[in-house]
Amino acid sequence: MTLSKAHIPYGAYWSTPFCKWQGSLAEQHSVKLAAQVAKATLPARGVDPGLLDSVVLGMTVPQRDSFYGAPWLAGMIGAPSVTGPTVAQACATSARVLALAATEVETGQRRCVLGITCDRTSNGPHIYYPKPGAPGGRGEATDWVWDAFSRDPLAKNAMIETAERVAKAEGFSREQQDEITLLRSSQYEASLADDRAFQRRYMAPVDVRLGRKRVQTTEADEGVHSVTAEGLAKLSPMLEGGTVTFGSQTHPADGNAGIVVCDDARAAELSKDKAVSIRVVAYGEARVDLGTMPKAVVPAALDALNRAKLGVSDMKAIKTHNPFAVNDLYFCRELDVAHDRINNFGSPLIYGHPQAPTGTRLVIELIEELVLAGGGYGLFSGCAAGDTAMALVLAVE
Repeated sequence: MTLSKAHIPYGAYWSTPFCKWQGSLAEQHSVKLAAQVAKATLPARGVDPGLLDSVVLGMTVPQRDSFYGAPWLAGMIGAPSVTGPTVAQACATSARVLALAATEVETGQRRCVLGITCDRTSNGPHIYYPKPGAPGGRGEATDWVWDAFSRDPLAKNAMIETAERVAKAEGFSREQQDEITLLRSSQYEASLADDRAFQRRYMAPVDVRLGRKRVQTTEADEGVHSVTAEGLAKLSPMLEGGTVTFGSQTHPADGNAGIVVCDDARAAELSKDKAVSIRVVAYGEARVDLGTMPKAVVPAALDALNRAKLGVSDMKAIKTHNPFAVNDLYFCRELDVAHDRINNFGSPLIYGHPQAPTGTRLVIELIEELVLAGGGYGLFSGCAAGDTAMALVLAVE
């Protein structure tokens, strides 16, 4: 879809730090935590929750009472008369949330929509499905997070197998994957310079209560590993005979992120800098052959670019959801983009993958990179379970 009326007020967005699996956020209810952060951050960003006329909640890992979804969260942040949908589209959830919010504004149904994404991969639910007709009445059980990572019910493969399949078919070596990982690590290091100056442009701290009196504040990403060529070379492939190692794939994490989408007048009113205008230009999506998930970022990106009537060369900044280094190798080769042209200031390959919020943070970083560059067009493209991907084109003026 091509858009012209959906805007993002400059500064009206945030991401929490991404915390490693079983880290500081491992026992926090993801919806309650997202509401806690939003309730504190919206006013700090100059947004009165009373201005919201819709909330789109994105999450992929169920939590207790998450059946009540977006209306519950809206009530917790101080917008009790607001409702909206709850979206789950695997790792593309963030892009779908923003596309829905932008469409609501584009069609004039809403003026000010909060797209908020949250997930906790740590301590995922164990789900039991009753089956009274089975022998002994024994039901079936699944581990929501672990089993989803481990087996696509249609393609019959694990996530990592999609990366290995693409690496083998396209001739991407272990050494090439390690080189990409080193580059992405150095790009992330740039976001930590000057006391995390880049991250502080958007990152919201998280306060977690430990017991009755103690509060722990998490201000920075947790669980990011130092990467060296020597260290990567010592790692063994995750699968026998494979090329993908622990270093050249992302790690599961916990966190949340939010973006406000408005019409142009409301966006100008809420922007922290009236000279900056941010517009959602287009979004696209794609699905590729079974078991080839990393490839989906390319046709999704081309779909969004075609709808925007723009080319890759028109993009001043590009961000990708790269659960595997293979994703970026394929994206850059197919679109003839230099490896160091994409994912400046960080990417999930390095700072982790908390499912729904992953792409939201990438879009926020894309906006801030474009602002630092003096404006221009930006592209986000990210793959998801089911061999799919979604992409967005933004314009910053």
